[in-house]
Amino acid sequence: MLTTTTTKVLEPGDLDAALAVLDREPVANAFVAARVQAAGLDPWRLGGEMWGWYAGGRLEALCYAGANLVPICAGPEAVRAFADRARRSGRRCSSIVGPAEATTELWSLLEPHWGPAREVRAHQPLMVTRAMPADIAPDPLVRRIRKDELDVVMPACVAMFTEEVGVSPLAGDGGLLYQARVAELVGAGRSFARIEDGRVVFKAEIGAATALACQIQGVWVAPEYRGRGFSETGMAAVLGYALREVSPVVSLYVNDYNTAARAAYRRVGFEEVGAFASVLF
Repeated sequence: MLTTTTTKVLEPGDLDAALAVLDREPVANAFVAARVQAAGLDPWRLGGEMWGWYAGGRLEALCYAGANLVPICAGPEAVRAFADRARRSGRRCSSIVGPAEATTELWSLLEPHWGPAREVRAHQPLMVTRAMPADIAPDPLVRRIRKDELDVVMPACVAMFTEEVGVSPLAGDGGLLYQARVAELVGAGRSFARIEDGRVVFKAEIGAATALACQIQGVWVAPEYRGRGFSETGMAAVLGYALREVSPVVSLYVNDYNTAARAAYRRVGFEEVGAFASVLF
């Protein structure tokens, strides 16, 4: 029994306790919860370690340490403990991302050792909806991407990623990991697009998905089609798939400076309920 305030790397036997923590905030924790539900806590299958913070023998907070470092339900004391472990382990992640307060505090403790970051996005509104919009009709031409259309959607995915993150996903390994992730979403039936004359006009994916909440990601409109309402009608179409087939709550997060996207999401019915932050390396 762990009777003091401490951290440890969780093991498969800790799965139920970890899931209970993740279920406290199902929208904010959807990304990590989906991974844990699919892979358990074995680091090889999970793609990283899950750190647990205990107080009085009870698991109170988590931190996923993989390609991303993600604090989960972490108050100030837990954040300090996770920062200490991360500092001692050395940086192995490409980003720190999660609820804004915990992520910002975690980075303030790690920056003297890991800095500088390539970019810090301190306020990314977290938006949620539970219903279809009343006054925006879904685009009937937005549909699931077929497995044989991977080559059609990939250029749009690369363009979106490069525009959003600031670096190409093809750097480093030539895009093998990124292409595998895109193929995984296509294969799972969670990649959607409007395609005209063999080119993607609009696309989006349902990324993280649990029975309680899911997250739309990778929203992109071809530059020559922007400002014509494709984002709203396309999002309404993807939202319909998400609500019917995945979960009763649909979320996304967006950069605060992207005022056009925030306005479009509000028109589709999304409301801001919190904020994420991202530190990019």
